[in-house]
Amino acid sequence: MNIALWIVQGLLAALFLMAGITKSTQPREKLLKQMPWVDDFSMPVVRLIGVSELAAGLGLVLPAATGIAPVLTPLAAVGLVVIMLAAVVVHGRRKEMQGIVVNVVLLIAAAFVAWGRFGPYAI
Repeated sequence: MNIALWIVQGLLAALFLMAGITKSTQPREKLLKQMPWVDDFSMPVVRLIGVSELAAGLGLVLPAATGIAPVLTPLAAVGLVVIMLAAVVVHGRRKEMQGIVVNVVLLIAAAFVAWGRFGPYAI
């Protein structure tokens, strides 16, 4: 189970690092082409989401891998659960079913990491 948790942590980290870098560095016009929901939010909020995803991506791997404050790993996973819940609401309001499905899958993966790292497979 520990190996499965590491695999999920690594995949989530890679995904959220890429998403976080994109949202925190790209201009609004470029983001709108890829993510139409950006139109509903101010750029500071989009940047905040990006930085939060970036921090969570790092938090999923670095604390557990280095042994420095490993409790941050499940906390990062819980943070992603919260972000994904908010994303499901946003996509639901916009009636973007594909976005909802993707966010629910990511939410379940982050919840799995939180459960495993807070519970029986804590580092």
